[in-house]
Amino acid sequence: MILDFMNFLTYLMYLASSGAVAYYSASQIRDSKTRLNMVRGLYLSESSSVKFLSTLSERANKEGDLWLAEKLKNHAKDENKHSKILAHALKQIDESIELDNIEQYKSNSKENEISLFSAYFDGYSREQLAPNCIDWNVFFASTYIMEFDASKDFVRMAKALPDNDPSIGNLKLGLLSIAEDEKSHAAYLYDAMMRKMTFPQVETFVEKWRVRKVKAIFKVIESVI
Repeated sequence: MILDFMNFLTYLMYLASSGAVAYYSASQIRDSKTRLNMVRGLYLSESSSVKFLSTLSERANKEGDLWLAEKLKNHAKDENKHSKILAHALKQIDESIELDNIEQYKSNSKENEISLFSAYFDGYSREQLAPNCIDWNVFFASTYIMEFDASKDFVRMAKALPDNDPSIGNLKLGLLSIAEDEKSHAAYLYDAMMRKMTFPQVETFVEKWRVRKVKAIFKVIESVI
C-alpha cells in the first residue's frame, strides 16, 4: 500500500515536471527571440553524445556483446545525423552563427542555476560516468528515461513551431524525425536492460531513474526561481 502511494506521488510529480518542461521548451522554440538558444542547446546535447556512444560501442565490442555494440554504433550515427539537422536549422535562423565556436552563444544565466545533467546524476562522479567504466545498467536506465522523454519533447516542440515563419525552414520535419529516432533508442535500451535483468528488476530500476529525473527537474526550476 505504501509503495503504491509512493508510486502515485511519483506519477503526480512526473506529470507536473513534464508539463513544466513541455511548456518551457515549446514557448522557447516558438518565440523567435529565444529559438536560437533553444536549438543551440539541442545541437550541443546531440553532438556531444556522439563520441560517448562510440566509445561505449567499442567497449561493448571488446566485452563480446556484439548486439549491444551494433545498437550503440547506430545510436551514435543517429546522434550525428541529429546534430547535422540542428546545425542546418541554426544556420537558417542565423547565417552568421559559428558552429565551431558555438559555446559563445550562451544566454545570460544566473550563477546559482544548475544543469539538469548535474542534478540528474547527483552523487555520481565524473569518473563513474565515463564511457569506459560506467555501470551498464546505470547507463541503460538513465539514458532510457532521457530518450523516452525526448521522443515526446521533440514532437511537442515541432508542433509549437509557427507554420508561417520562413526562417525555420524544415526544422519542424527535422524535429519529428529526431523524435522517431529517440523512440527507437528508448526501445533498444529497454531491451538491453531485459537482457541483463528480470522484468521486476528492470521496472524497479526504471522507476528509480524516473524519480531522479523528476527531482532533477524540480531542482533546476528551484535554482532558476
